[in-house]
This record gives sequence, C-alpha cells and structure tokens, in this order.
Amino acid sequence: MTDTSIAVAIEAEALRLSGVIHGFFTRQGGVSGGIYASLNGGAGSADDPDAVAENRHRMAARFGLKREHLLGLYQIHSPEVVTVQEPWPEGERPRADAMVTKRPGVALGVSSADCGPLLFADAEAGVVGAAHAGWRGAFTGVGEATLAAMERLGAKRERVTAVLGPTISRAAYEVGPEFTARFREADPDNARFFTPSTRADHRMFDLPAYIGARLTAAGVGRFADLDLCTYGDEDRFFSYRRATHRGEPDYGRLIAAIALTG
Repeated sequence: MTDTSIAVAIEAEALRLSGVIHGFFTRQGGVSGGIYASLNGGAGSADDPDAVAENRHRMAARFGLKREHLLGLYQIHSPEVVTVQEPWPEGERPRADAMVTKRPGVALGVSSADCGPLLFADAEAGVVGAAHAGWRGAFTGVGEATLAAMERLGAKRERVTAVLGPTISRAAYEVGPEFTARFREADPDNARFFTPSTRADHRMFDLPAYIGARLTAAGVGRFADLDLCTYGDEDRFFSYRRATHRGEPDYGRLIAAIALTG
C-alpha cells in the first residue's frame, strides 16, 4: 500500500484561505534514490519514471486527489499562461510556465530547482494560479500574465495573495556582466537587485526581491516570500546550481501546487 502521509510540504500562512489548499513540497518523503532522493516530482528528469509517478501520487494524495489531477507543464521559461478547464494526459503537458483555474478538484503544480515557484489565490472569487518564475520568466512578465489570466476568470488583483516558495537566494546567485546589463538596460532601477560579488565584473542577483517588486508594481493585493534558499538548504531542497557546481549529471525537481476544495 502506498504511504501518502510522508510527502513533506511547507504551507504559507498567507495562503491558508477558505476553499484553498496548497503546498510547497520539499525533497523529503518520496521513493527516489541517489541524486533524486527522495520526493522528486520532475517528469522531465532522468529519474526512474515509476518513482516519479509514485512521488506525484503522494503529493496529489495530500490534496485528496488522484495523481492525474495534479497537473504539470512543459516549462519553457516564458510568460505563457494556460487556463485549466479539464485535466490533460500526463504526456500532453502544455508548453507554458503558469496555470490558472476556477475549477475545484485539480491541483496546479509547477516544478522548480532554484527558480521561483509562485502560488496565487483570490479566495473570494474562487480563482487560483501557479507560476514558474525563473529570471527569464520573471523578466518577461510571467507574474503579471498570471494576474491578468486570473482576472479573466473573475479575480481582482487587489484581492490576490501571491506567495513565493523556496528559491535561490542572492547569497548563492552570482551572475556575469551581460546578465546585469540586460536588467539595467530594461530599467535602470533594476540596479538595486544586484550587489557586488567577490569576482570582478560579477554581481549577486536577488531573484526573490525582483519577483516581489514586479508583482507589487503590478498591483497584487499581498505578496509574501517564504525566504527559503534552495541552494543553501540541501536537506530540504533540490538545486540546479548546486548540482551544476558539483558536476552532477541531473537534479531533482520540487513541486509547488495549489487547488480549490469546492
């Protein structure tokens, strides 16, 4: 019998809303081994597909749902948003980086391993959303696009709560001069998200602060950052950058998910 009780998820106080269930799953409580240990939810990883399926089953069970009702995307670091009417087959994931719905009984799940997982809710309207916000997605407006898609379903952005889950922190995110220049050329005020690195011509980038600033400027009602660093907390989180620094061949993916209960 599958043990569905041990998929470990972090809940945000700001998203404990009537009719809404959510979780930022950690890497703890699954069946994967090796570099994927243990709750790897990444369908795009090179992990054993049966292990990933069992892990996603455990996550879905925390929501009281079947595995196929925990939806995922083929993420492409874009501002593309999908409006969910019905679940899709696991092998037919849309190419996008965010989802919104007003349908109960489906969990919107995004994967990450340093990028920012964002969960959104307007409990009064009964509309939720989830977005994968890496630097490119945040830069091109995935957060703003998610708010706009929620409004098309009847939400009001001034009522929306958005929470950022485990994300690489500024202390672990060194970038080169071309990266910094891209942001400064787009808006000189973006310089505030960069601080000096120990390496010449490099900077430390504050992705969580940038995501929060973009959403606040877009008029989100409430933004909260769990202030958890994927790179620095190996016991709980996967990290693409940490795996790269170690020369590992692949990395596990964390899942953040949100659903309406009815």
